[in-house]
Amino acid sequence: MNGLGADLAEIAAMRDGLWVRPADCDVLVCPPATLLSRAAAVAEGAFALGGQDCAMQDSGAYTGEISAAMLKDAGASAVILGHSERRLQHLESDAVVAAKVRAAWRAGLSAIVCVGETEAERGAGQARTVCRTQVLASLPPEAGPANAVLAYEPVWAIGSGHTPPAEEIAAMHGVLRECLVELLGYRGAGMRILYGGSVKPANAAAILSLPHVDGALIGGASLKARDFLAIIGAATFS
Repeated sequence: MNGLGADLAEIAAMRDGLWVRPADCDVLVCPPATLLSRAAAVAEGAFALGGQDCAMQDSGAYTGEISAAMLKDAGASAVILGHSERRLQHLESDAVVAAKVRAAWRAGLSAIVCVGETEAERGAGQARTVCRTQVLASLPPEAGPANAVLAYEPVWAIGSGHTPPAEEIAAMHGVLRECLVELLGYRGAGMRILYGGSVKPANAAAILSLPHVDGALIGGASLKARDFLAIIGAATFS
């Protein structure tokens, strides 16, 4: 929940600075829905746009909700679903996330499905079990590289400035890869897994070089074009 019309200047700066992007690096920006169509116009196709959430329903008497079709109409090609803030603050269950994934697909959007453990769950040694359960229950069996991306975001690391040790990130991504293969077979082997949780220019290259880390889900560092572009540039060295 950041961004007003004046902040479209950051979108323009991202557009103009993307000469540093590696050829095989996909860039997606997910602004608030109020800026989505304007951001798409400013981006001029330099990168893809996405939404931060969508409703389970396609249309109807759901005041205040935004459908996947509305996001698509505004210029989105993807949508973030199951973010920890939605799961914790809005009590979204795995079943709700799965229903939203299907809604995204009906509208022609790719789904970025988030999973991750809380600090209490991690302290209790339940991180792997929690994430495994979320993957298996949040991703419909039709998921694959063409319509879905998985994002691992340890809840305790988001916005905290702290990231897990590299070996822990790699280990969790390995577990998630095993879950995807178990659930989806060869399609799970090809799905991208992003890491999210206090990714910044200083640690991006190290994180992106880890096994099974196929990209990053950027939070606060995406609000300023300079930081976001630096993270994109770090992909060159990963």
